[in-house]
Parts: sequence; C-alpha cells; structure tokens
Amino acid sequence: MLEDIIISRVRVKILTLFLSHPGVIFHVRDIVRRTNEEINAVRRELSHMEKAGMVTKEQRANRLLYAMRRDHPLYYDLLALIGKTSGLGWEILKNKAKLGKIKFAMIAGKLLRGAQKKDASDVDLLVVGSVVLPELAQLVKAEEVRRERELKYTVMTEEEFAFRKHRRDPFVLSILSGLRLMIIGDEEELIR
Repeated sequence: MLEDIIISRVRVKILTLFLSHPGVIFHVRDIVRRTNEEINAVRRELSHMEKAGMVTKEQRANRLLYAMRRDHPLYYDLLALIGKTSGLGWEILKNKAKLGKIKFAMIAGKLLRGAQKKDASDVDLLVVGSVVLPELAQLVKAEEVRRERELKYTVMTEEEFAFRKHRRDPFVLSILSGLRLMIIGDEEELIR
C-alpha cells in the first residue's frame, strides 16, 4: 500500500524498519539483513535519504550507522503512515471483515513512538464495535511476538463507549486525551 505512494520498494522497507524501531541506530549490514535487499540498493537509498535530511549517518570505528531523524518535518507523518501500513495497524485493516463491525480502532501514540509505559493502565489499542474477540486476540498475539512485549488492548461496544464517555469515565478520558493513530473511524467523531 505504501509502495503506491513511495515508488522505491527498498526505501519503503528502510522507512518501515526505522519507524517500527524509533530511536534505534542501525548498521548498514543489519539493514540489509532485515530488509532482505541488496547492499548496493540499501546504500543508494540511505544516501538519498541522508541528502533529503531524513536520516543521520555516524561513523564508529569502521562501521557506518544510520538513524531516522526525529526533527525531519515529515517524521510524524511517516510514522503514522507506517503505523497504518505495517504491523498491527495493517493487520487490522487487512482483516477488518473478519474482525466484525468496527466503528473505531486506534493505536496509542506511545506504542508507535516506542515510548515505555509510565502507567499500568495505559492501553496500546482500543477497538470499539461488535468485535470477534478470538480474531483480534490472534492479531494482537502476533504483534506481541513481533515487538517482543505484551500489548494491552481494550474492546468496547459502541453503547459502552458512548456511556463511559458521557459519564466522563477516567479510563476513557485518558485514552481520548492521549496521542493516537486512528486505524478505523473518524477521530473527530471518536472525541465528539
């Protein structure tokens, strides 16, 4: 899907790698191994991305290390695109029909940004609607394996969500006040 917007398949893979691991510095050979692309193609794309100001290059001993620049003007936009076109976001979109009738699905911004949870009540995924729980649990489990950490998710019916939002439930308000990426549904309608 992202290949429709960004023509270079190699650049899509590199962006997905960097933005799926925010703050991580990668060696060129590690990028080659993780993207399963030719070293010359990876070097060419890293050079283009460095010239565009998207990545930084650092030499340590005889190794070149690259990291995504958080101060790049499109960093957070690209992060949202990667959040929707890879990992859990993409799996939810791809399996939307199997998951039931979902009104809203959102991923917490902290999960996308790779931040550690400060509060035990932080939720990584909120799904509102009539959801087939075993199907969703399967997708979440696969993402947990990929991320090597447990994900917290909450599922509510539309009625329960509306009731809790109307009652100004602290749990729901904390979700609504935090950063999020809408996978399914309109963010304005979610907050309203």
